[in-house]
Amino acid sequence: MTRPLPPELLAPAGSPESLRAAVEHGAGAVYLGWGAFNARRGAQNFDEEEFAQALAYCHIRGVRVFLTLNILLADRELPQALEAARTASRLGVDAVLVQDWGLFDLLRRTLPDLPLHASTQMSLFTSGGACEIAAGGCERVVIARECSREETEAICQACPAEIEAFVHGALCMCYSGQCAMSALIGGRSGNRGRCAQPCRLPYGVNEAAKENRPLSLKDACMADHLREMGSLACLKIEGRMRRPAYVAAVTGVYARLLEEGRGPTPQERATLERAFSRSGFTDAYWRGTKGPEMLGFRPENAPVAEEPLPPAEDRRIPVAFTCAVRAGAPCTLAADDGQGRHVTVTGPLPEPAGRRALTAEDLSARLGKTGGTPYRCLKTNVSLDPGLYLSAAGINALRRDALEALSAARSAPPVRRECFPPPPLPELDCSQPEPRFTISVADPAQLTAPLLALGPARVYVPLEALAELSALPEGETEWCAILPRVWRDRDEPRLRRWLDHARDLGVTGLLLGNLGHFPLTRDGAWALYGDYGLNVFNSRSLAYLREKGLASACLSFELRFAQLRDLRKLLPAEAIVYGRLPLMITENCLIQNTVGCRCDQPNFLNDRTGASFPLLPAFGHRTEVENSRPLWLADRPDYRRLGLAYARLRFTTETPEECVRVYRAYLDGEAPQGSFTRGLYQRGVE
Repeated sequence: MTRPLPPELLAPAGSPESLRAAVEHGAGAVYLGWGAFNARRGAQNFDEEEFAQALAYCHIRGVRVFLTLNILLADRELPQALEAARTASRLGVDAVLVQDWGLFDLLRRTLPDLPLHASTQMSLFTSGGACEIAAGGCERVVIARECSREETEAICQACPAEIEAFVHGALCMCYSGQCAMSALIGGRSGNRGRCAQPCRLPYGVNEAAKENRPLSLKDACMADHLREMGSLACLKIEGRMRRPAYVAAVTGVYARLLEEGRGPTPQERATLERAFSRSGFTDAYWRGTKGPEMLGFRPENAPVAEEPLPPAEDRRIPVAFTCAVRAGAPCTLAADDGQGRHVTVTGPLPEPAGRRALTAEDLSARLGKTGGTPYRCLKTNVSLDPGLYLSAAGINALRRDALEALSAARSAPPVRRECFPPPPLPELDCSQPEPRFTISVADPAQLTAPLLALGPARVYVPLEALAELSALPEGETEWCAILPRVWRDRDEPRLRRWLDHARDLGVTGLLLGNLGHFPLTRDGAWALYGDYGLNVFNSRSLAYLREKGLASACLSFELRFAQLRDLRKLLPAEAIVYGRLPLMITENCLIQNTVGCRCDQPNFLNDRTGASFPLLPAFGHRTEVENSRPLWLADRPDYRRLGLAYARLRFTTETPEECVRVYRAYLDGEAPQGSFTRGLYQRGVE
């Protein structure tokens, strides 16, 4: 696919007013939500009539429109989301952004001509992951905000799909698609478009004051780096929750910088600051750095600059007119937009002139009056017989009819195939009358002989921890390596060496938590199992992952018991039934950012309620934030009746003795001791 240069500028449109602001100030494309199935459900969004009007408005002006259907979807919601996509396709939407594997699979099977974009919620940050989703049918991949210039360039060079990156706006501390903090603390899921932004609240690390903001990052601003981004297909501005004035100001600055191939002036920097900032901006991820200088927040009582919308740019489409006025024949007017659309309309029969005949100059001047329309007259070619007369009203009507016909041509939806009804799910049933226990550990020291003697079906150990072992503990179990949830292309040679070592130790299974793990592991005779990072939320996601080679999959812990029960078990299904559930995985090391390099001892994030969230080191000097209370279901037989094949005990901060005690408690169905949570299995999420 030939990609125009400079990259496309993609602006947010959280409302019809913001959409117009984006278009009028230089956006090449806009992204918007329609209905309930998008990651900014708190934005105004669009109803069906507004959505159709938005498509026509944008397409007439040469601006593309992308629909966001980028949340996780339950089984009962998939038909509605599919119908929304079908309606959008018929109306002519240019692409749909998707997070959910089940919806992605449905769309590629039922609407094969509809372009699909992989949302940043898919958590893609390696060449392998981008190529994997491209091979599955995605035309564009929105990569993680945490990718550096070198990492982005490597993905662009390796992936046949277009690559899109964020260049301005809010940064989440957690990798997109991997945050459960809002869901587990407040029942509002970021994976469902309802994030309550707990990362912007005050916290303390260890003994640090609880009025710091260790999870709140400054907004990104790449205005100084646009000339380095020529390999990208699209540059994205974040902000569907922002005001139209913000969209206009930020879009206008970036559009000018791209058009003129330069960096921002002091005045343009000030414009971006006034539009919105959290104590300044950061470009650290792009530069390949991280650290506390990235932190920043905006006080709740900070005044919002109520600046008027900046003046709109002249985005009118140049049109060439060709008009023929002949004696004895209706006049004709052709309009050509220079982009392949050419229309011709017919007007009235010219009359013999009275006192003053129509001149070519008068006719050209009248046709050129396109004010109030999306068009400007580029040139006019006139063929006019002498001695004829057309009224001003007749010429105006002729021009109006031609431009309306041109608008209809520019906004006409493409013809796309539809394959309905959707293909049925496979006739498979991998449900089990009762699950077998699996265990995962953060530290091999937790794997004692008494624990293994309890007979877990599988033991999951971090791959980097296995690399330090010369032998596995004795035990009749299946040994599995947990692949790092976040890594980079440059890490893959080391990961492959570790995989070879794990195989030599006797490891036979791998736990995959990211799409990029698939190409990394296909060259070995491994049993592949899906982890919670894949966000399996519906039956069709299980079917999709089965096709990709998984032998089992861990279901999302944001699902309710009833949803887990009703899922078609097209793969042997696993659920976490004990442990501190992971809230975040962060590129920034929270410990290093606040209290220095103390990753070899217990560290905690403390909130204003007194809750204490353990901070565990993750591969690549990253941090995983764990929930303050462990999930406890031992005394709830519900989880045993869901058709699960496996029930995971997730050990993180427990001592070896506590691991044994918990496992025995689950075997005996004991009530909890101390503080605990039932997770989201009963209350669910918004």
